Amino acid sequence: MRIVVAPDKFKGCLTAAEVADAVADGLLEERPELEITRVPIADGGDGTVAAALSRGFGKVTIEAAGPTGVPGQVSYAKDSHRAVIELAGVCGLNLLPDRRPDPLGASTYGLGEVLRHGLEHGIRDIVLGVGGSASTDGGAGMAQALGARLLDTNGAELPRGGAALTSLHSLDLAGLRQTVAGAHLVVASDVDNQLLGPRGAAAIFGPQKGASPDDLRRLEEGLTRWAQIVTDAVGHDYAEQPGAGAAGGTGFAALALLNAELRPGIELILEMFRFPDTVVGADLVVTGEGSLDEQSLTGKAPVGVARAAARAGVPVVAVAGRTGLNQNQLERAGIVAAYPLSDLEPDPARSMANAPALLRLVGRRIAVEQLSP
Repeated sequence: MRIVVAPDKFKGCLTAAEVADAVADGLLEERPELEITRVPIADGGDGTVAAALSRGFGKVTIEAAGPTGVPGQVSYAKDSHRAVIELAGVCGLNLLPDRRPDPLGASTYGLGEVLRHGLEHGIRDIVLGVGGSASTDGGAGMAQALGARLLDTNGAELPRGGAALTSLHSLDLAGLRQTVAGAHLVVASDVDNQLLGPRGAAAIFGPQKGASPDDLRRLEEGLTRWAQIVTDAVGHDYAEQPGAGAAGGTGFAALALLNAELRPGIELILEMFRFPDTVVGADLVVTGEGSLDEQSLTGKAPVGVARAAARAGVPVVAVAGRTGLNQNQLERAGIVAAYPLSDLEPDPARSMANAPALLRLVGRRIAVEQLSP
């Protein structure tokens, strides 16, 4: 029998590859004859680069600005012709110094630095995962790092951050266009929000990044100004396009300035890892993530895996740290059964500390309950 083990990470606990290894070890302890194919996955958020590295991509480490401008070592993945870059690993919420939000000043400048490095080293196909952003700058910082000049009424370069966009007067794209010439960028995002308005980047995601009501008004004003200037420069308004509000408006800059294509994150990653081919002929797929809940049903990794497996006629079970889904919800998502670690260890701290051993036990349980003759 062939089993495909394709989990996402357990956030703050184990990488997707570590989850896959632990489950596979448990399956083989119970059924040594099984053929196990490990496919660690991600949905475009944090863990996307790690998943690519586990699939044989090479690791490139450079220095780039964090969300508040503090430089640090960041990594992206590349193969012979393509790079996988993860916003969360460059300027995401987890990289805020002391975890202190900076809603007005946080920037995507470092993301632009990483993109530029790949482009200057011959990469022309880029997959960009944009989950976990700390900023609401409309991707302006990314554009600056790629060569765009954002100028105020005095012709001075704007400082970084979403608040500074209220002073934007003109935009020079000559340097950016030279940098990105011939590049093809695909953005992995499950966000369909527009850039502006009550469902826009500031209104919906700003509070999660520490923005007060006054901050939100200023950020909305800055994004509105940014959208107007960019629209005048490129001759088309991308602000209302679904996904423009992703990652604090980074989706907007990617669409308008980088001619990017937006794709659902898990769909793109599974396609890139050739999961539809891998699952053909398998007897069972084991997927999972740290918390299997209603948010998972909106298109997160386990549900994406389940849909792909269903098209191949392969049943799916899920492992999780905990689950908030009932059996009907699981079955509607295409998952036969869920195996939460909380069934074995209800204390969250002990469950996280002992996750590899618990996952091995779950793997053995799956072998007994799902693979018996």
